[in-house]
This record gives sequence, structure tokens and C-alpha cells, in this order.
Amino acid sequence: MVGSRAYRLYHRRSARRGSLPKGGARRHATTALRRSRLPVRTPATQALHELAALSRALFDAADEGEVLRLAMDHLAAAGPYNAEAGYLKVGHDLVPSPGNGPTHAVAVARRVRELAGQDGEVIVAGMPWGRALGLRGPAGLHGYLVVTAVSRPTRAERSLLAMLARITAAALSVAVARRRRHDDALELHRLRQDVLELHRLREERTVLQRRLISAVAEQGYERAVHALMADVAASGGGEEAVTRALHGLTGLPALVEDRFGRLRSWTGPGCPVPYPEPDPVRRDDMLHAVASRPGPVRIGDRMVTLIRPHGEILGVLALVDVRDEADEHTVLALGHAATALALELTHLRSLAEVELSLRRELAEDLLTGTDGPSAYARSAAVGHDLHGSHYIVVVQWSNRTTDDFFAQSVGRVAAAVGMRSLLTRRSDHVVLIAGDRPHTHALYEALARENGTRSGTIGVSASCDSVDDIPHHYREAQRALDVRRHSRERYGTSFFDELGLYRILGPGSGRRELEGFVQEWLGQLIDYDSRHHATMVETLARYFDCGGNYDETADSLAIHRSTLRYRLQRIRDISGHDLANVEDRLNLQVATRVWKIVLGGLD
Repeated sequence: MVGSRAYRLYHRRSARRGSLPKGGARRHATTALRRSRLPVRTPATQALHELAALSRALFDAADEGEVLRLAMDHLAAAGPYNAEAGYLKVGHDLVPSPGNGPTHAVAVARRVRELAGQDGEVIVAGMPWGRALGLRGPAGLHGYLVVTAVSRPTRAERSLLAMLARITAAALSVAVARRRRHDDALELHRLRQDVLELHRLREERTVLQRRLISAVAEQGYERAVHALMADVAASGGGEEAVTRALHGLTGLPALVEDRFGRLRSWTGPGCPVPYPEPDPVRRDDMLHAVASRPGPVRIGDRMVTLIRPHGEILGVLALVDVRDEADEHTVLALGHAATALALELTHLRSLAEVELSLRRELAEDLLTGTDGPSAYARSAAVGHDLHGSHYIVVVQWSNRTTDDFFAQSVGRVAAAVGMRSLLTRRSDHVVLIAGDRPHTHALYEALARENGTRSGTIGVSASCDSVDDIPHHYREAQRALDVRRHSRERYGTSFFDELGLYRILGPGSGRRELEGFVQEWLGQLIDYDSRHHATMVETLARYFDCGGNYDETADSLAIHRSTLRYRLQRIRDISGHDLANVEDRLNLQVATRVWKIVLGGLD
């Protein structure tokens, strides 16, 4: 036997309504119903078997729409019912099934919504009996199944219809849960994909950020190096400006040494005090090693580059890198800084050479004699104040040729010991026109260290208060130098105003030197005689003429011996010289002779 009564009835009604399942769903339902056939014993048993077959088809349906269509198409399994309409709940609304007929659609839909999830009567024209069955699951209402019948169903038929409604509701719950699991799986997959995409984007962003940071750092270093050049150019600070900017760029101590290894500038911690004295041989080897390789070179714990414009080595620029932290940015900054410093030092050197030339020309003119207004204007132009007292200093070193290099060395040492001066050189000595009286030993000791030998002599003039007197005081400095060189201790410093009798001995001495000598030894006595109308200088001269004999001196002056003794004591008090001292006695005697004979002191 093919099919059952219910199955044939289902086919007849479905064909009549034109709502047979299409495709796989129809075949699947038909197959399920065929497999469920059992020997027919009673109509009730047959109906239960058909509902069981339908339930398997409903639970295997792909989605809620297919579940509702199968229930509507196989309503005959529950009895003599017609499927008027079906509704699925979507969100908060009831959406009609595509299989609904147009008859009374609006009225039925309105009635279903009025029931608000409960079962209830539905009036359909031409049908004595109609009912809307709520398809409810554990999660709530899934939809409605609206059925009609041409006659009032029996109790058994209503029971089968209720069973069909429950099975359909359960199948809808399963379909909803399946759909939600599927949606959740899709959402999880999408989230996983989003996480993977986010991770990929984050990795790309990290790479881009690193590249950007690297690019910014590169640009920052370039800007910093350009700022360094601008700072050096604007400040005119030379080595100090470069080491300060380079230390700020790299965080490493930066330093500049001259060609011979002497420190010129250091910025940053760790500067050794005192700075090590350079070894000339090792220094030359180091310079040769750095010069033979392009760019900065590591020497011990330092990154070293040469300051070498036009091939001439002016000095060394270095970074102290004890931990070997220097990278390509450090090398770049050091190279650019060396270039900037080379340009700056070249410029400063040119300016210094011009200024040195102007200062030497001014010094030469002052030594040979020039007019005061011009000299003052020129000295102001080169930054030296000629007003006030000056001293002429002559320097000679036996083992050094008096060339420009030696003259620069003397000028540098003089500045180091605090002397403001103009400088020039002659064939065998260097001349300084100093704004302050030199210290007795400071200049000599510093030059001895600079030259590595003490075989040097320095002569210093008396104080000069007028530009016009500079040539005369230059001769005083030469006299002091010459006296020192011919003395038993030929090396050291001699001051003209401390030469005593030697000031008026030797070639070139004139009335001015004699007057100065007399003023030094007798000046206070002469002033005392002038103020008090006394004869202290004459008494002293008569005392020396009489060979220091008290009686003869008293007789020649027509005074008592005790008066002479009193006058000689007053002479000691006023002049500050001791007649018992051989050196003082000699100078006083010569001074009185010059005063009396050469200067006409008795007139």
C-alpha cells in the first residue's frame, strides 16, 4: 500500500490549495512519512503515526519558516482542518507566512494581534469553526497557526490539533535555538576574524609607529644638528658652543682639544682635573690613525674626529663613550658638529689673525712713538684700554726662536695669568704692553712650564702713565732684561724700578734716568726740605763728602755734633733707608752726587 489515509488527504488538500512543499523539503517530508508507516489498525493510531512522522520532519527543518510551512501543509494529519494562515514572531511583531491566502488577511491578522499570545476564536467567512493556536516555547511566543474546519472538530480531533501545535512550537524552539547557535557561531567567527584583523592592524600600526618614530628621530637629529650649526654661528662661542650643543644631542661628555692635545673645552661630567699632559709621540700617532680613516674613529673610550678645514688639523672633537653606546645618530651628530666647528674655527682664526695683525701694528707704533688720540682710538677698536698705567714687558727664551709661534705662546700664557696686553715681537724678544704690573713670578713660571725649560729672562719697565712715554719705558724694560742677563742669576724676572744703581749705568742712560734715580732715593727728603725749609739732603751729601766722619761733617755744616746725629736719624726716618746697609748707603751716596753735580741740587 502506498501512503495512508492521512497522507492521501494531505496530498489532496495541498494540491487543492497549491501549497505542496517544493524541492528538498517536500521530498524530505514525504520520505519521513513513508518510513513511518505501520500497519493501520485504527484511525487514531494512524493519526498518531502520521504526527510522529511529521514531527521528525518538523524537527529536521532548516529554519522557522520551513517548520511553519510543513505544519500548515500537513495539517490534515491532525484532522479535517484547513490552514488559513501562519505567523512568525520577528522582534515584537507578527509576520505572516508567505503561504497565507489573501482571504480575510487583514481581519485575521488584526484578531491574532488582539489575542496577545493567547489561543482564541477566529471568525472566517464561510467557515463554521476557526481558531488561532499560539505556538509557544520556553522562550515565549514563536508565532500563530490559524486553522478552520467545515464542522466543529471532535474532542479527539481537537486533542490531535493541540498536539500538532505543541510539536510545531517545539520544532520552532529547536529551529530558533539552532538559528541562534548558527548566528552565534557566525558572530563568534566574525569576532575571531575581527580579533585577528585587529591584531594584524595593531601589528601594522606598531611597525608604522616604529618607522614613524625612527623617521621623527632621524628628522629630530637632523634638526638638532642644524640647530647646533645655527647656535655656533649665532653665539660665536666657538668650542664652548659646539661641546654644549653636542652634549645636549648625545647625552655624552663632549670635548675639544687643540692639535697638541691640550684641553680647550669640555661639556658634561667626568672631566679629569688636572687634564693629562699629552705625549707628543702618541699624539702624532693618534692623529695619523684618525686622519687615515673617513668619519669619526673610536680610540679607547672616545669617538674622535678631526677638525681639519682645507687639510690643516686645527684640533680634535671627541665624545667620551665609556659604555659603547654610540649609534649611527651619534656618529652623524659628531661628524656634522666637526664640520660646523671647522667652519667656525676657520672664521674665528681669520678674525683672530686680522685682530692680531692690528694689535701688533698698534704695539709697534706705540713702541716707536705715535700720537695719543690715534693710539686711543685704535686700541679701543681692538678691545684694549690704553688709559691708565701700563708696563712694558720684554720676554726672551734662550732655547726658543722668536717666531710667530713663540709670540702666540707668550700671549696665550700672559692671558692665562690675567695680563691684559698688546703684543708684538722683535728679532730676539717678545714685547708686551701690559695694563697691569706683572706678578713677580707668575708669568715666568707659566712660561717655564709652557716651554719645558727655565732658561728665560723677563724685563719689566717702571709704570707708564702716558702713551707718549711708552718708547722710553720700552728702553727701561730692555735695560732690566739686559741687567738680568748679565747678572749671576741670569734667568727670571727683573723690574726696572728695583734695579737701584744699575738704572743709571750702561749705555743709553740720560738725564731722565738720573732724575728718576734721584727721585727714588732722595725724593722724600727733597719734599721734606721744600715743605719745612730744611737742609736734610744737603746734610746727607756733606756727610758722604766727609767720608761719614761726624766731627768733619758737623764742622763743615757749622752745627753741633749732636745736631748732626739728630739730623741723620731724621733722614733715616723720612727716607726709609738705612745708612748702615751697604746697598742703601751706596745708592744714597750716588744719588746725592747726581743731585748736587749733575742736577744742580745746590743751586
